[in-house]
Amino acid sequence: MRSIKQIKDIKGKTVMVRVDFNLPIKGGTVADDFRIKKTLPTIDFLQKKGAKIILITHLGKGGETAAPVADALDKFTKITFIPEITGEAVIEAVKKMKGGDVILLENLRNDPGEKGGSADFAKKLAALADIYVNESFPVDHREDASIVLLPKLLPSYAGFQLEEEIKNLSQAFENPKRPFLFILGGAKFATKLPLIKKYLDLADHVFVGGALSNDFLKARGYEVGKSLKSDEDFGIEELLQNKKLIAPIDVLTQSDGKLINKKVSQVGKDDIILDVGEETLSTLEPFIKEAELILWNGPLGKYEAGGGGTTKKALQLVADSKAKSIIGGGDLVSVLSSLEPKSYKLKPNLFVSTGGGATLDFLANGTLPGIEALK
Repeated sequence: MRSIKQIKDIKGKTVMVRVDFNLPIKGGTVADDFRIKKTLPTIDFLQKKGAKIILITHLGKGGETAAPVADALDKFTKITFIPEITGEAVIEAVKKMKGGDVILLENLRNDPGEKGGSADFAKKLAALADIYVNESFPVDHREDASIVLLPKLLPSYAGFQLEEEIKNLSQAFENPKRPFLFILGGAKFATKLPLIKKYLDLADHVFVGGALSNDFLKARGYEVGKSLKSDEDFGIEELLQNKKLIAPIDVLTQSDGKLINKKVSQVGKDDIILDVGEETLSTLEPFIKEAELILWNGPLGKYEAGGGGTTKKALQLVADSKAKSIIGGGDLVSVLSSLEPKSYKLKPNLFVSTGGGATLDFLANGTLPGIEALK
């Protein structure tokens, strides 16, 4: 896989950069520009080299316009939005470009060829540019046309953020530092089961929180009330035998309209578990302080329902620790951004991944379709 630093004679060339600006839109405005900021070094590098830059992205499931994304991006670098993906309007706009110019095309998923893996659609995109750059790690686990077909039609390179994602996330499974603590939260047990199994082997300790821990509590015979849980049997009983596993010993529940901290043995049939408890955090704290490497994906509680307190406190402990820390998952990153800036922005050994499902897949498999397409 080649880096954009290896591109020769960029000046005057048209570079198509596949970004992931699949951003939350509220009231016609981008609510979180984290992923935009992470692509700016690549865009800036290409501009300074005199390249003509075409940015392509998807947004939602299709049908939405990328115009709000263009407005958000324009705050950082001057761009032109073209409300088309292919066709004469796009061709003419590209012809008029000068070195350093940036245009953003319309939402790729507005054309069925993107999700459909259309070779014809990929060829139309490729005809617009001389070089392809992948800067779309969060969607590199998909086999969309712009991810796996387009890089086969043009000289292809990895952007700076994609390189950073691979470099940092690989530290979790390539000779990881020890003690190695893996913290896993969120929901979707079926999706995260491969990670639990893999890192029970690789890590020194694995803490499971969030809705995932409800399944463990249920398997141990505890009542979980009306809490979010899986209906399937994933063979959790076998995992419970692993001494590396750390499970909650108390939880924050919604009981009779109140938030109450309870021992796991005290949860009632009408309770809803929203977060892990204070005693659990105290149990986890020494593992955080002793760790040399911390990998954390997914929040420990349902923060939008009042269950984000422990996640925030645990993140603070991680931010203050000496460990190399890797944080991933959109919900968890949202909680992280609410901390005092000094807690994490100035910590050189903390890496925040831009990916969600892609981060999980990469940690589980060591590669992604979008990465393989660059080789």
